[in-house]
Amino acid sequence: MTKLKEGMKAPVFSGKNQNGEIISLQDFKGKKVVLYFYPKDNTPGCTAEACDLNDNYGDFQANGFEVIGVSPDGEASHRKFIDKFGLQFNLIADTEQKILKDYDVWGEKSMYGKTYMGVNRTTFVIDEEGIIEKIITKVDTKNHSDQIFKTLNL
Repeated sequence: MTKLKEGMKAPVFSGKNQNGEIISLQDFKGKKVVLYFYPKDNTPGCTAEACDLNDNYGDFQANGFEVIGVSPDGEASHRKFIDKFGLQFNLIADTEQKILKDYDVWGEKSMYGKTYMGVNRTTFVIDEEGIIEKIITKVDTKNHSDQIFKTLNL
């Protein structure tokens, strides 16, 4: 669970996308950003979430939003994921977990009685001034776009 709260300034980030280009929060000043953190490319929940966001990408853009995904996967994995599913938005490769830790979504998880470190699936909606407008921690991967739109009353 992130320590960040709605109304706080979003941590400034910068990282390489699927093409090795540096993407930074400052690049989107004046735009709203849906910044979503997910555990792993090409897994069922992450694929459902990415495809749902992609299917509704035009609606996000029409409402002034840019969508950016972040996971600990590398650039090559992101490129394959984007190519396989025709994703239209950037995915940031946070292989050193810097952005994940800045947003406090990297933490201890457990599965089948074993604990490990991983990504706590979370979405941040950031306004044009870089302020966190909404935080979604209970992500409905198959209907995430509707979840975001309803949270924002769009």
